[in-house]
Amino acid sequence: MPFKAYSTHPGARKSSKSPGSKNQRDWGAYNKTLKKRGDITVWLSPSVAEAWYLHDRTYEGHGAPQLYSDMAILTVHEIRQVFRLPLRQCECFVNALFSLMTLDLCCPSFSTLSKRLKTLGLSRPHYRYCHRKATGITNIAIDSTGLKCYGQDEWALEKHGEIRQKRQWRKWHVTVDEHHIIQTSELTDRKTHDMEAIDDLMSPIMADLQQVTGDTAYDANKVYASLTEYFPNVDVVIPPKRGSMYHKNNARQRNRNVEEIQCYGRKHWQSMHAYGNRNKSECAIGRYKRILGNKLHAREFVRQQQESLIGCSILNKMMSITLGEVRQKS
Repeated sequence: MPFKAYSTHPGARKSSKSPGSKNQRDWGAYNKTLKKRGDITVWLSPSVAEAWYLHDRTYEGHGAPQLYSDMAILTVHEIRQVFRLPLRQCECFVNALFSLMTLDLCCPSFSTLSKRLKTLGLSRPHYRYCHRKATGITNIAIDSTGLKCYGQDEWALEKHGEIRQKRQWRKWHVTVDEHHIIQTSELTDRKTHDMEAIDDLMSPIMADLQQVTGDTAYDANKVYASLTEYFPNVDVVIPPKRGSMYHKNNARQRNRNVEEIQCYGRKHWQSMHAYGNRNKSECAIGRYKRILGNKLHAREFVRQQQESLIGCSILNKMMSITLGEVRQKS
């Protein structure tokens, strides 16, 4: 985040919170939860095992009736993305797990996994953890990044310069709440501007948001109008572009941001409106690329959309068990 303000006192950055301050993290518990990411304990609940197959199979007039439930397809794809396995290796890996657990189950074939991914019909991450200490979400941070589909990696570009090869990227738009949970995401082509995805990102969110934070790419009257339409009481914290001036045709909150920055400076404006909340979306993007990779495995666009949504659900599950309790030490 630009324009981070720190105190000039020599010891100010050593400890940002006093021993008795509220919301101080218990780092011992936090380290233990981080270690849980390496736990490979596999447990399958009886309800999941019972719902693995479709018991009421119906013939729809073409092809064979479906044997596996959507839950089974979704579970296997989550395992595949976490371990970054190709479909064939993932099929053998899941069957090996069933054999170790002595379960009379079989993994769907790699071709079934590929075909059924397109028909899952996910529009939001199916797992959105509800924070233990909150009745709902109040803050949202929005951002976007690029995910590569295929083509040579960055090292080939660094070594040989410009490469005349077909390189395909998708643009991944994401909204993250104050608890680091991804609420909505949208996958578009790389030429789609950030502000064009605002309606698709915000329309599924039913909470009464108090703040929406984004970077300068969202600085447009259209974005302000859409956000205030969905959330009438929202505080839109988007830094105006350099050289922006007050104008009567601008959105009210955009003019407010322009005037406050001109009056108090950009650093103080960020502190007034808690602009640092935008880091939550940047952290979510970083987690996605470090844990699941910066490349999409699917080739068809619809399958790529489903793959990115499954990835969001994986990260939400991890965050629900990884973030330690935020509590005040005695």
